[in-house]
Amino acid sequence: MNPKIVGFEELSDRREKLRDAGKKLVATNGCFDLLHVGHVRYLQAARALGDFLAIGLNADSSVRELKGTRRPIMTQDDRAELLAALQCVDLVTIFPQLRATQFIAAVRPAIYVKGGDYTSETLDEEERAALKEIGAEIRLIPFEAGYSTSRLIEQICKPRPQIR
Repeated sequence: MNPKIVGFEELSDRREKLRDAGKKLVATNGCFDLLHVGHVRYLQAARALGDFLAIGLNADSSVRELKGTRRPIMTQDDRAELLAALQCVDLVTIFPQLRATQFIAAVRPAIYVKGGDYTSETLDEEERAALKEIGAEIRLIPFEAGYSTSRLIEQICKPRPQIR
């Protein structure tokens, strides 16, 4: 397994070492099912905001609850491995809860990033409260138009003429 993929205890240990070294920790979370260019650009932009990027990855069970019984397409282990392979990603932690509140409490980022499909009002209330409690700055990165997992699935399922 990739050493960038860690549990909550290792996440907390790494966070303390980063703080002691004066590093700015950035965090985000999501399903990242069928990784696409929009995801990569989003993660690169998030990483550029600090010294270290930690990702909270929704477990398969929470993806099903959020996206429906046909999702995720890829297992949590495969999604974690793909994310960990990205140069802009420093750490990945899988969390089973529907909301990222426990991940936020463990990672305690200086900056918490969400995509432009969110606003500070649509961010989950519990997550907002957890971020406020630790004094994290919330940053929204503009949505990358034309890229989404749902759109990718539609493209895959759409009949196409054969290419000769």
